[in-house]
Amino acid sequence: MKHAVIIALGSNICQNAHIQWASQQLERLLSDFKMSSTLWTEDIKGSGKMYMNRLVCGHTEMSVKELENSLKELEAQCGRLPSSPDVPIDLDLMQYDQRRYHQKDWERPYIQNLIPDIL
Repeated sequence: MKHAVIIALGSNICQNAHIQWASQQLERLLSDFKMSSTLWTEDIKGSGKMYMNRLVCGHTEMSVKELENSLKELEAQCGRLPSSPDVPIDLDLMQYDQRRYHQKDWERPYIQNLIPDIL
């Protein structure tokens, strides 16, 4: 069974290269793939680093757990280290079918601005 998903991408180091790389990886992982434009935002933690953000949507036959594991594997492949302030890529599952995750993030302006690109 195919499941509709929305994934948020963010990067604060070598942003364009990492967002492009992750978008290509997700396009291989999902069917009916769509991606938003990119949007720059300031780090909400106040580090002074700028984030490039994008949303993607598509369909998968993976379970939530399988998809989340795949996203974590992609983050690791891109060099993400949990203890580092540098974020080569952050991949957050925002929606799986009708279930929404990261509720506070849905209220963020960048999500609100990018969601029309993919719906």
